[in-house]
Amino acid sequence: MKPRLPLVVVGLVALIAAGSLLHLTQGTADVDVLSPDAHAAVILQSRLPRLLAAVLVGAALGAAGAVLQSVSRNIMAAPDTLAVSAGAHLAIVAVAAFGASVPLLGMAGIAFAGGLCAALVVLGLSGTGGTGIVRLVLAGTALALAMSSVTQMLLLLFSEETQGLFAWGAGSLSQNGLDGVRALSPVVLVALLWLLVLARKLDLIHLGDDHARTLGVHVGRTRLGAVALAVLMAASAVTLAGPIGFVGLAAPALVRLAANVVPGLHRHVALIPVSAATGVVLLLGADVLLRAVIGAQGALEVPAGVVTTVLGVVLLVVLARGIRVSGAVSEPPAAGARGAVSVLRSRLVLACLVVLAALVVVASVLLGDRILLLGDVGNWVGGQAGPIVSNVMGNRVPRVLAALLAGAALALAGAAIQAVTRNPLAEPGILGTSGGAGVGAVAVITFAPALGFWAQATAAGVGAALAAAVVFAVAARGGFSSERLVLIGFGMQAGTQALITLLITLTDPWNETKALTWLGGSTYGRLPEHLVPIALAIVVAVPLLIGARGELDLLSLDDETPRVLGVPVPRARLALLLCAVVLTGAAVAAIGVIAFVGLVAPHAARAVVGRKHSRSLPVAALLGAILVCAADTAGRTAIAPDQLPAGLITALIGTPYFLHLLHRARA
Repeated sequence: MKPRLPLVVVGLVALIAAGSLLHLTQGTADVDVLSPDAHAAVILQSRLPRLLAAVLVGAALGAAGAVLQSVSRNIMAAPDTLAVSAGAHLAIVAVAAFGASVPLLGMAGIAFAGGLCAALVVLGLSGTGGTGIVRLVLAGTALALAMSSVTQMLLLLFSEETQGLFAWGAGSLSQNGLDGVRALSPVVLVALLWLLVLARKLDLIHLGDDHARTLGVHVGRTRLGAVALAVLMAASAVTLAGPIGFVGLAAPALVRLAANVVPGLHRHVALIPVSAATGVVLLLGADVLLRAVIGAQGALEVPAGVVTTVLGVVLLVVLARGIRVSGAVSEPPAAGARGAVSVLRSRLVLACLVVLAALVVVASVLLGDRILLLGDVGNWVGGQAGPIVSNVMGNRVPRVLAALLAGAALALAGAAIQAVTRNPLAEPGILGTSGGAGVGAVAVITFAPALGFWAQATAAGVGAALAAAVVFAVAARGGFSSERLVLIGFGMQAGTQALITLLITLTDPWNETKALTWLGGSTYGRLPEHLVPIALAIVVAVPLLIGARGELDLLSLDDETPRVLGVPVPRARLALLLCAVVLTGAAVAAIGVIAFVGLVAPHAARAVVGRKHSRSLPVAALLGAILVCAADTAGRTAIAPDQLPAGLITALIGTPYFLHLLHRARA
């Protein structure tokens, strides 16, 4: 039998060589690279830097992903899922926002610090035993969302200093000369060689910590060193080309799948360089495909990371369908619902929340870029207010109502999704429903803004429905498990964000503030007519959810109990998921994408009034309304007259709570 590993290496080298030659022939100028009198300036200053950037970034991400998967013994580990790219991206944007002048290598060091902190947090929460696939993805997604929220905040507040970084944030291979490649290639090469020195120890650690210790390996020191080197490579890639999605996940995952039929490929001395070469093939192939499909001029406007993300989502779905599942995710102790809660207690909690909601509404009406008094509000209600107060109240009251309704809708949607999927860590954002609604709304805003708000609301609802249909349909095949559901939802969320970035960069790349404000979840410019869709959604969905409160209680237990009691499980599940989709789409259409409300509010409700949905649903709705309204008020007041979108505030509030739940779940 012929040795297969050399054939794999030769094949990858041939693909890289052929791809590189083809890559050099693609461009906006008519240049024959095989001709001796070709325009050397075009090749050296434009095409060669992009090619070398693709090679360097692909190799760095492929090798980094292989090491992170081995150290965590988790096939879903990668610079994306460990929030390394998000941490590095945040660090770079922060430096640019505050106007600091840092050389390229210094910028790589700053990105390394941000990425390393993120990776250590996620690995600490998910563990390194290979059993926390969903926990790793959830922790990485949550932390990446919080960091992305801060990044968006900086992009909004310092739009002039960070101009052009929105499209770069999706991953762009465009280069100005060879300086970046020259500066960072030694860093990546040294890190790669160092990892090869650690290859034998990584082989032993991947087999088990106890086995490695028995053979004299210092597991903690080796693991930390390997993670640091992998993060350094990923940070160098982000510094050079921005966050390129899913290459660090797809390349080593494909190599590990091939290791089942290629003897010797599982050893890290072969796994790391082959993963690096596979990363080059994937990124180079994506860039060649992009320029072949939409042309060289169009490829200048489309980030290469969008293409790799879309392709990576397909692989993620395949991996998710093939993982071993362990049934429903258990309820984290921190969110553990109370068993028997007295009627008096639940009514007291509900009354307190109503009073708190009223106080938050009053504060939201009074606070903002202009502070009002209760007397001003009384005069406005009586029709005796002056033009200034009338103008302020006319703008502010719809915003307050929009925040209240959207918060309640998202909380109810989250409660329904968690009950139906029996996954206490599920919510509309994590499952991609919010992202689907965002694609629909942004598409209308981008291509047909004259159609108005109703078309935007309809498109958001359709987008949410399509995203939910894909996620639940794929997850249902082979078993409707929580693990598959969350992983496929994560892929859908990443894919929808890539599509949103693509829409913005293709149509209005220099007006990113408009998109960031909406994507961050803002009530800015809301009018009374904008409240109609979400009000209708709540009017339709709430009675259905209240009427199905018994079915929700039963579905949250298992599939057999409701069947025995005569509940048509598929029909009930579909109806409840449709309610959640309608509520999510209406909320996104009303104020944009709001994160974590659908997770935090149902958890907190179960913690104070118990699992029975007859009690937890109204409490969750009030908590969601209070959270979004308070976040919107803080965003309007903290840096007045400038404003921060409410979704960024809720992400910063919800992420620590979410990570706390994961920590307690692991404990």
